[in-house]
Amino acid sequence: MARVPPARLAARSPGRRFEIKVVSEPLTSGSEDPPTLIRRIRDRADAENWDVVVALTDLPLRADGHTLVVDMQHGRGLALLSLPSLGGLRLQRRARQAVEEAVLRLMDPRIGDDEGSLPRQPLPTPFAGHIVPVHPDPVGGEDAADLRYVVSGSRGRLRVLAGMVRANRPWRLVPGLSKALAAALATGAIATVNSTVWSLAEALSTPRLVIATIGSLAIMIGWLIVDAQLWHRPSKSSPEARQRARLYNASTVVTVGIGVLACYVGLMVISFLWALFVLNDRVFASLTRSPLNAADYVTLAWFVASVATVGGALGSGLESDEAVRAAAYSKREQERRRTVEGDHGD
Repeated sequence: MARVPPARLAARSPGRRFEIKVVSEPLTSGSEDPPTLIRRIRDRADAENWDVVVALTDLPLRADGHTLVVDMQHGRGLALLSLPSLGGLRLQRRARQAVEEAVLRLMDPRIGDDEGSLPRQPLPTPFAGHIVPVHPDPVGGEDAADLRYVVSGSRGRLRVLAGMVRANRPWRLVPGLSKALAAALATGAIATVNSTVWSLAEALSTPRLVIATIGSLAIMIGWLIVDAQLWHRPSKSSPEARQRARLYNASTVVTVGIGVLACYVGLMVISFLWALFVLNDRVFASLTRSPLNAADYVTLAWFVASVATVGGALGSGLESDEAVRAAAYSKREQERRRTVEGDHGD
């Protein structure tokens, strides 16, 4: 993203030359409140003598009962942008647009250079969706923002949740649970050649198969979250901490759910191919009293995937908590949780 904005910024702000420096460090480690982050950003900007600083974080930020998109201090040329609030789709484009608009607004000569000066108007719609401009009281101290954008409504909250799930990269859960997958595959391979399973699959109606699917997925998701201690408990009893904990837990359930669902689909495909290879129509017909057809293959693979998922849930107990967390969370989220656990331990 840093290679594109200089030319775009120069085109939108004639007569200026832009040089962008990218620094990656855990600014959010041990703290999730915007004033503390703004203070750290300001200290770093003063030490490096930067004109404008836009800090990006993949953690959701809350303040004054709102979920933040961006906090801005025009007098100091500082902006703090929470990436999850931009959603899970087209994140690169949205983030680039948000950074460009923030930089241009922070360098707007119509805004005074005195600290605490308020902008005359909100940003010219830099973000898509339900974003509400909020002007906090400038008497809030030197760490208070003079312009803030927050998400609002159920659509905005869903977008934040989608952004958190994307940051966790749920597709990594499939290769990250090798022992659980091995147990699931072994369970599925044995169940496919079991005549009792054939009879059960033949007898089950579609609603019962759907219930079996939902039940097996719920068992797997619940087992992973409980066994690896993925459930987040608020460190404080404040409403902000509780709301943040609900966000984290919702993102955990969705992240693990997407990963487990991907495993389930993979197990169903493998079971179907395995059944095509090993099943004998005459043996099957003699035991189930019905001829083997294409629908039987699909039904059997569907039921076996549910059985195998339960076996995978038991096999996930062989995985270490660190392996499950590495598969379920982004690197930054792992660092944040380790920091929180360390604070609780102290």
